[in-house]
Amino acid sequence: MGLIVLSVTLSQQVLYGIALGVIQGISEWLPISSKTQIIIFSTYLLKMSFNDAYTFGLFMEIGTIFAAVIYFRKEVFSMMMALFGKGGAEGKFLLKYVVVSTIFTGIIGSIIYLYVDSLQGAYNIGLPMILLGFILIGDALFIKYSRSRYGKNKNRRTVSQMGFKDYIIIGVVQGIAALPGVSRSGATTSALLLLNVETDEAFRLSFINMILATSGAVLLTLIVSKASVYSSITAIGTYGLLISIVVATLISLFFIGFLLNIAKKSSIIYLISALGVIALVGGLLASLYGVA
Repeated sequence: MGLIVLSVTLSQQVLYGIALGVIQGISEWLPISSKTQIIIFSTYLLKMSFNDAYTFGLFMEIGTIFAAVIYFRKEVFSMMMALFGKGGAEGKFLLKYVVVSTIFTGIIGSIIYLYVDSLQGAYNIGLPMILLGFILIGDALFIKYSRSRYGKNKNRRTVSQMGFKDYIIIGVVQGIAALPGVSRSGATTSALLLLNVETDEAFRLSFINMILATSGAVLLTLIVSKASVYSSITAIGTYGLLISIVVATLISLFFIGFLLNIAKKSSIIYLISALGVIALVGGLLASLYGVA
């Protein structure tokens, strides 16, 4: 491939790296599609093509993967133990949930990634964002209704009460989230809520599930889109990339804990509603102004 010839100064690399790290570290865990935010930032400020920005949006998940592994290290360890037939019951349930759902995510997500990558920029992110906005507002109403009718935990499920059908549904939904404008965390959390999983457990399972699935997405970009990865690193610089990964990891560690804590409270309803409105407005603006 040869040496990377950088067109950005060291100070620009630092600024871009910090900005991208903050965007990635926040938007990955909020249901607002981190790859979409990276696409917008990369196309307008780093002057990347849509295809390079789309690939970069998936490649940028490296920092958030590190954060998820660190934060959920106990769950990751329990799943590793379950591989060898050891550990507790939850590790075995989590392992089945993650492996089965990730298989279907890989199938659906790979097809979508290759399709979007072949469009050469002919894709408007507005419509998926509008749809996501309605889904998030529906989530908020569903949480409010279920909690007022059944109470916080009554008749709600955890991972130990889920089955293969549930795993497949989550995997397919997570695969569809490969589309620009669709939030992985928003889509999977919404699906888990509709499967009658309690709010804080839905967030936890969504976050844990991203580790293997997103690692696969990063690997796919390296295999299929080497040129786009090379081009995006040229645009931000090697130091900028490293800084963005470190910043995204640190920001993510805070936001994971913040969202899991707030998911137990009634304020989660207002947060999800606000994010739904933001997604609706952003989608409308993207459609009106042809953001692609």
